[in-house]
Amino acid sequence: MMTPGTKTIIVVTLAGLTGLAGCGSQKAPSTDAIQLPIALTRSPDAPPNTDGPGDLTGADASEATPSPSASDSPNASATGQGSGGGETAPDVTPTVAKTQRWVKIFSGPSTTDIKPNADKTKGSHTVELNATDNAQIGTYVTDGAGRTLYRFDNDTNKPPKSNCNGSCATAWPPLLIKSPGKIFPSGIDPKLIGYVERADHTCQVTINGWPVYYFIADAKPGDINGQGINGKWFAVSPTGGKTKAIPGFPLKNN
Repeated sequence: MMTPGTKTIIVVTLAGLTGLAGCGSQKAPSTDAIQLPIALTRSPDAPPNTDGPGDLTGADASEATPSPSASDSPNASATGQGSGGGETAPDVTPTVAKTQRWVKIFSGPSTTDIKPNADKTKGSHTVELNATDNAQIGTYVTDGAGRTLYRFDNDTNKPPKSNCNGSCATAWPPLLIKSPGKIFPSGIDPKLIGYVERADHTCQVTINGWPVYYFIADAKPGDINGQGINGKWFAVSPTGGKTKAIPGFPLKNN
């Protein structure tokens, strides 16, 4: 029996309910509170990939409408006379080659410019994957800005699973895809591309089942500072394999 002046307070705790949602049913949680400095370390003589869009100021990846040019004008297309006087090759529109729940993987690169997120710790709704040649390690995969993507030997690909969380994921940010997502590959079999749900319920891009990551110390396109670290981190190949190790690299402290 309640006495005068007594109040009964019932507290309902809903903590963690947002974390119960499965991969793809909500957007990836914000990582705004994480401030990760870019460490300028060593870099092999690998030329930067200049094929990326370069402008990384957008908040989320999106497909921008290209600005009109002379080659896009109806007269140029109809007559086959562009600025060079020759026929203009038509753009090949990619088709959906694979669907994994809410993510569509296309048959080839997008016909419009894709601006990746400047922040490696944040996911994007649209991801571009490019096969890139390097004289030292062979062909490896980069994002649309030319930033190197890595795989981790402690992960598994059958079934796909990331074992890099917490402080590991701070040094090696996963490449995340948001809902709804689109992935446009160039030089990579779209059938090999997918995603895996991480422990924090975000969704990480995979190649042949292997989760792929950035390295926080890669400061510019073409950097491969993470190559061979701890004998377990390697730039990922277009088939999901490991690229060649570089003798004497990475540098080790005495």
